[in-house]
Order: sequence, then C-alpha cells, then structure tokens
Amino acid sequence: MLLVVDVGNTNIVAGVYRDGSDRLLFHLRLSTDPNRTADEYGLLLKGFFEHNDLSLKDVKAIVMSSVVPPLTPVMETTFEKYFRRRPLVVGPGIKTGMNILYEDPREVGADRIVNAVAAFNHYGGPLIVVDFGTATTLDAISADGAYLGGAIAPGIGISTEALFEHAAKLSRIELVRPKSVIGKTTVASMQSGIIFGVAGQVDELVRRMKKEMDGNPKVVATGGYAELIAEETSTIDVVDPLLTLEGLRLIYLKNRE
Repeated sequence: MLLVVDVGNTNIVAGVYRDGSDRLLFHLRLSTDPNRTADEYGLLLKGFFEHNDLSLKDVKAIVMSSVVPPLTPVMETTFEKYFRRRPLVVGPGIKTGMNILYEDPREVGADRIVNAVAAFNHYGGPLIVVDFGTATTLDAISADGAYLGGAIAPGIGISTEALFEHAAKLSRIELVRPKSVIGKTTVASMQSGIIFGVAGQVDELVRRMKKEMDGNPKVVATGGYAELIAEETSTIDVVDPLLTLEGLRLIYLKNRE
C-alpha cells in the first residue's frame, strides 16, 4: 500500500492507496498540532489503520508534502519509527513533470504544486485550481501543463478568527450558509459576510486571472471549505476534495525508481 500525507497549517490529511492502483482505500483528517510528538502522531495513525482493518506493515511506501517546516522532521520520525519507511518528501529536486514558471520555484508551497499536478492530470489545461485551506490559493496552469503562478488570500478560518479576536462583541460561529445575504442576527451577518464574501472574492480573482491566460481555463476547487463555497460562486466548474492526495500519488509514481 501507498500512504500519502499532506501536512497543512490547519489539518493533516492522509490517504492509503492499494499497490499499483488509483483506488483510495480510506482517508483521514487530523488537526495540525506542532506540540504533538512523533509517538502521538504514530499512535493516532495506528488507530486509524486498525479501525480500517489494515496494518502499518502493509505500507510499502510513503510520500509527504508539508507547508509546516517544524512538523516535517516530526512526521519523518513517525514514519521511520512506526512504519519502518523513509518518506519521499515533496520539495526541490523531486520530479513533478511540471515546468514551474515562478521567479523562484522554491517559494511555491508543495501543496500548490501537488494540486496542480493532479488537476492537470485529470482535467488537462488550461485550468485554475482554487484551494480553500488555511489560505485561499488560486493557481494557474497553462494548456501545456506549466505552472504559471497564482494568488494567495486569507482563508476562511483565518478571516473568522480575525473577526473573533479583534472585535469584542463578535464570537466564534459555525460556518454554514445563511438563509439570506442580509443577516437578521449577528451570527447570520457574519456568515453572510464570510461565505458570500469569499465566493465573490474568488469569482473576481478567477475573472482577472482568465484575462491573463490563453484559452478558457476550467476552474477546479479543492480543500476543506470547497463544497461550501463552490455552490455560491459562478466560476467554479468542478469540486475535487481529494485532489491533493491524488497529486501525491502521481508524484510518487514519477519518483519511485
């Protein structure tokens, strides 16, 4: 089996693929906690495997992307101690099959490249990938599969926390679609501003990016809030919540020799 792991600022998402197959057996989501030890992460993963009637020893390879540098060595220790495997870590020197047209390719987050690889493999180009994570990122890929660059905006979680922390009378809220844009309560007003505001932001960024790209890019959304926000946009064509996991699998295949 192949274990794929994406370490994000808010969540760690992992999935298990059957050997030589694109079949995802199961996936899980853990909250990212820099204070957890390698043993704590190891025992959590062991519990998920046992819950799905699988054994850690069945994992033959591991590939990981991380945007949390302090956690990268912790996760590497977890995999080496509990799985007896050294992970392939997506970063400089790793084959992706994608030409990265950034001024400094090393600045591009590993998760953004992983998403771009998976999206281009599944949908072709040109396309725009919108990832609703800790940050909301939009990445442009050309018709021939080159990574052109993109845009980064504060994510939904960051925006919500900022309201709570800096406005004394506003509290944390559940992020669900309100009944109307004009909120009748403080909670509904915050939900409206955040959800419809992010949707409008994405639509405008996509519109501007399309003007700078050739052809008619398909827009693919992924990330934890993708399904919630995509319904409120007019530009997102496809929601693919497990895009990052598939991208990790593809990158592993390019590097396994």
